[in-house]
Amino acid sequence: MSDTEHYHHDPVAQLVKMANDIADYFRSEPDREIAIAGMVSHITRFWEPRMRKKMLAYFAENKGEGLNELAAAAVARLAERQRTAA
Repeated sequence: MSDTEHYHHDPVAQLVKMANDIADYFRSEPDREIAIAGMVSHITRFWEPRMRKKMLAYFAENKGEGLNELAAAAVARLAERQRTAA
């Protein structure tokens, strides 16, 4: 199975790929905190709540496996916001 087929059939793998793609975009930002905040803003504004919920559950269960460092930091920040909002 190719990577494309894998992402097509596995919604969590697709979310991981999307998060990594967003992180790749924000990687050009020299200030890491601004890059993380930008990712958090993007995911909050443009991902459906069920997508965020799936990503946060995956992150909690798998410690961010498959996410690049910047994507993992942004998802960790989202998870922390969710914990403090509850």
